[in-house]
Amino acid sequence: MTAKISFDDVVVGTELPTRSFPVTRETLVRYAGASGDFNPIHWNGRFATDVGLPDVIAHGMFTMAEAARVVTDWLGDPGALVEFGVRFTKPVVVPDTVEGATIEVTGKVAVLLDDRRARVDLVVTAAGAKVLGVPRAVVQLA
Repeated sequence: MTAKISFDDVVVGTELPTRSFPVTRETLVRYAGASGDFNPIHWNGRFATDVGLPDVIAHGMFTMAEAARVVTDWLGDPGALVEFGVRFTKPVVVPDTVEGATIEVTGKVAVLLDDRRARVDLVVTAAGAKVLGVPRAVVQLA
């Protein structure tokens, strides 16, 4: 583990770079192939609406992974991510358009911990709504 961010360089309130992640139907099909999750709610609009969803929705683990990527890219070392947890609160609806949807992720250092660790709190939204509840990471800083 070799985080590029030093514990000595962060304070409570240090902001991580904000990121936007486009999500299209093609993105979801590719993720389904990689993950093996071919649930039709992630690629078939008719099926999704028949089961009560507004449209096709992104995989929750995909949304979670994009949020975690903001932290690991900031750290410069995925191995420096010690803990990561979220609650799935609202689906990311992905319309069948060229633009699809966009997941927006912001984060900041919320607490400095012992042993050069820090807790990072994230805000993850799509279409202006929070889609992950209590997204938090504990990171090991250099």
